[in-house]
Amino acid sequence: MDLATVWFVLVAVLWVGYLALEGFDFGVGMLTRGFARGDRERRVLINTIGPVWDGNEVWMITAVGATFAAFPEWYATAWAAYYAPLVVILMSLIVRGLAFEYRAKHDTERWRRWWDRAIFWGSAVPAFTWGVLLAGFVQGLPLDGRHDFTGGLADIVTPYTMLGGAVTVVLSLLHGAHYVALKTVGDIRLRARALAGRLAAPVALLAAGFAGWTLLDRDGGPMSWLAWLGGVGLVVALIAGRAAIVQRSEGWAFTASFTAMVFFGVVLFASLYPNVLPSTTDVGGLTIANAASSDYTLTVITWVAVPFVPLVVAYQTWVYWMFRRRIGVQHIPSP
Repeated sequence: MDLATVWFVLVAVLWVGYLALEGFDFGVGMLTRGFARGDRERRVLINTIGPVWDGNEVWMITAVGATFAAFPEWYATAWAAYYAPLVVILMSLIVRGLAFEYRAKHDTERWRRWWDRAIFWGSAVPAFTWGVLLAGFVQGLPLDGRHDFTGGLADIVTPYTMLGGAVTVVLSLLHGAHYVALKTVGDIRLRARALAGRLAAPVALLAAGFAGWTLLDRDGGPMSWLAWLGGVGLVVALIAGRAAIVQRSEGWAFTASFTAMVFFGVVLFASLYPNVLPSTTDVGGLTIANAASSDYTLTVITWVAVPFVPLVVAYQTWVYWMFRRRIGVQHIPSP
């Protein structure tokens, strides 16, 4: 493979890593309302992701930065088209981060209730919007001869991209339930396990519908075999997760939902290849070849990435290992 293709694969890996890692803490954030019973259980849920949620967001920052460095045309066109949705995502993530920090700063129920809403919506909105935007890469956008976006919101928010957003939300919710079952003890662990078992079938049906739509619409590309493999793997992983959670194997269930998130990303990016942003007009869209930086630039950023990316992955793995123990309401002091 040439360096442009290598960097397309690396960008895809970064986005897939973001979906798989940020996915479960989005799910946990959504579970703080409706699932958690009382303030102490909400604090348990927040504490399960407390050491890792901000590290998970680094994958998104790195994915955007890698896109800017390796594929400036893709970056410029996509983020200009998605400017309004991206502002919504960034504001949601900012409010969510503030909520984690400020929720315990004032000991009144009203104060905590407002920040709890911020955690819920700050998790649900980005999960949905990222799904819409990533599905939009596969669907394509109306572009002119200069690769400028010529459409409007109706070209971004379509039935296909809305389904993509719904799938990322429900996959994140299931992933979060598996994570809570893995990281907690007591009643909250039992209820998370039961919720994950109930979610598995509808999530698998929705994911299968989106994967089928993607594969049938984009079939025939050079990586269609990999996209089909990803679609089958997505459904099989969700079925395996259901079997594991029924058998009370929370670790294997979480591994299965993590794998499902990875296969979801494989479906998207394998269907997209060799394009990076197809055009829905008669004008040719952006491909790996015409969107990439020069060979010299790609060579330089490759030499930068080779030593530092493994260090970052190793450090994050160490953080997860250090905070691997389970917690429960008995570990949370009364206000």
